[in-house]
Amino acid sequence: MDSHPLFQPFRLKSLELKNRIVMAPMTRSFSPGGVPTSDVADYYARRAHGDVGLILSEGTVVNRPASSNDPNIPRFHGEKPLLGWKGVIDKVHAAGGVMAPQLWHMGVVVPHGSGWLPPGPFEGPSGLVEPGKTGGVAMSEADIAETIRAFAQAAWDAKALGFNAVELHGAHGYLLNQFFSPITNARSDQYGGSLANRARLLLEIVSDVRKRMGQKACILFRLGADDRYPTGITPEDSRAVAPMLVEAGVDILDLSGGLCGSRIDTGPGFYVYLARVIKPVVKIPVMITGGITSPEQANSLVVNNVADLIGVGRAQLNDPDWTKKAEQHLRTGFSKI
Repeated sequence: MDSHPLFQPFRLKSLELKNRIVMAPMTRSFSPGGVPTSDVADYYARRAHGDVGLILSEGTVVNRPASSNDPNIPRFHGEKPLLGWKGVIDKVHAAGGVMAPQLWHMGVVVPHGSGWLPPGPFEGPSGLVEPGKTGGVAMSEADIAETIRAFAQAAWDAKALGFNAVELHGAHGYLLNQFFSPITNARSDQYGGSLANRARLLLEIVSDVRKRMGQKACILFRLGADDRYPTGITPEDSRAVAPMLVEAGVDILDLSGGLCGSRIDTGPGFYVYLARVIKPVVKIPVMITGGITSPEQANSLVVNNVADLIGVGRAQLNDPDWTKKAEQHLRTGFSKI
């Protein structure tokens, strides 16, 4: 038996990966006016040449500009941005890569230092940004319905453009995390209050994305599984909701945390504990990220069935050949990482 399952192929529905390493999503903000350029295509294609199993794009917004606080964050709607993304996926495929866009709505996150505000108000579940801060307006049911439609349309467009899967961003204090968290969701209707109600938007989006993409398409969901704030989402809450997400149509759970951003810890594998809590209650693959830069640790997590896929972000940013070097290192011990 291969002692390095990190480099065994992974197959699920229409998704075929050469190994279990995923380039985690990282905001780059180099798409002028929200339109991915040839520079963006070159950036992702370079990681594909580095043999990473799956590339997840940076967060790309699914509807009007008010869902982002930076004009250079890519959009996944409109003729020009979608044409730009077509150039990206074609170049990634030509380099032998596999890629999924991370579909995203920022919600009522307040811009920090950009000096730029898009037209229209920032919308969220109840106008709460983070503990003790307000800065947006509560979405109406019509706004919610439009958001569900926008996610489903973006997923359909991704499939039509040739992407291999999609990931829905439900973490790091953005819109879907805001609905799920009792800290930012003070609604009293069917989208607020109980755990099931706070998860309702997540489940409805997944369900509609599944309907639009069909049963053979692969849907990843980045779940903010622990707010790490008093009175916020706990791993036990996410343990209860994870099977609901699977029932709605999620194929792979990508576990992360932190209501106001993901990098609130340092050190290797700081979200591994989430996989240990949630993986036992779902029968789908689980991905884990968070400071994983050691090939030995990444391989061990797969060997010990803690996770099925390993997200590696900043190490891939710093070295596009990280995956190639990691495999060489594990198999021969010669390559430096």
